[in-house]
Amino acid sequence: MLTGVFERVQLRGEGSTLVIDVTEIDTRPGRLEGALSYIMQDGFLAEASYEQYDLLPGTFGSVQLSFNKQVREFQGHLYRADQFGETLDLGLDAIWRETDYDDRSYSDGGYRIEPYLAWTPTEDLRLEAGLGWRDYRMYDVESDASLLLLREETDGISAPYARLALTFGASAESVLGEDWARPAYSIELQQYLWNLGTEDVISDSRAELRARSPLAPELALLTTLRGGNVTGLNDNNTRATDRYFPGADTFRGFAPRGIGPRDGDDMLGGNSYFVASLELQRNFGTVLSLPLRGGVFVETGAAWGLDDTLDGQIDDARHLRSSAGLSLTFDVAEIPVSLYLAQPLRKEPGDKTQAFGLSFSARF
Repeated sequence: MLTGVFERVQLRGEGSTLVIDVTEIDTRPGRLEGALSYIMQDGFLAEASYEQYDLLPGTFGSVQLSFNKQVREFQGHLYRADQFGETLDLGLDAIWRETDYDDRSYSDGGYRIEPYLAWTPTEDLRLEAGLGWRDYRMYDVESDASLLLLREETDGISAPYARLALTFGASAESVLGEDWARPAYSIELQQYLWNLGTEDVISDSRAELRARSPLAPELALLTTLRGGNVTGLNDNNTRATDRYFPGADTFRGFAPRGIGPRDGDDMLGGNSYFVASLELQRNFGTVLSLPLRGGVFVETGAAWGLDDTLDGQIDDARHLRSSAGLSLTFDVAEIPVSLYLAQPLRKEPGDKTQAFGLSFSARF
């Protein structure tokens, strides 16, 4: 027997049929989880999270804390579906993050909070618009770091920002899912305008395309294209905290923050970047009691462009890199594990390479 708590009950007749229309209040308890995860970008991360439907009346809520020696992050989210009709939802994001990577000559961090609207007229289309507040800083730049980084150091910029986002097609997770016989794709576009009302207004445009093309019952071609551009709208220069650093999981064969303009040992990031990936992936079914997928991939991309090259001392031109490798994805005791072996085919002097990559997340 099923029981529930109902917010609304209506009776109506349809011919000789009596229809009982109810709106149920979600009374599911919250879920508390701990996790240990590893991704190449941040290393091992300890995580704690809590989520609950109807945390506030009619509102889903979640919080997550992630931390290790180099990364500390808190995220809080509230989401109320159908706030302004059946297709218009209301959300609130709050994020705080501090990073101090061993391979960088500076630390950075800050917080942002953003209420937003989400319009979902169809299952395949989602539009979001948000207006929020961000405070961030770039600090503790080492005295022997690049002069460019020393110039970019700031105790803090606190200002409003605006965000527009569009997602069309299946989710990125669905593109990489199990239904090999069905083509799938997703397009994600994001536009940020940071630091509104200041002299440091930044336009930040990002795009990602994913597609899965079945070639045989257990064989598929995965295509990924991603890129971005940041620009100062008041003839202002970008900072390292604004620029892009592709590598590791976003450009296999190269280390995190491993490519792009550099000054000595300091990787400076690029105002623009793109990475294209083609992967032929096969589902091998169950091997040694493990569900196993394997693939062979090639990737190419670049990060380039600086507003200040220290009078031409820094090479910020677009230099193409490429890599090739093998990938494996499997589950161990219901823990998803992904690993790859990659070899750069084309690189530049000073690039930081990485032949092996691993990611997993164990929850308890």
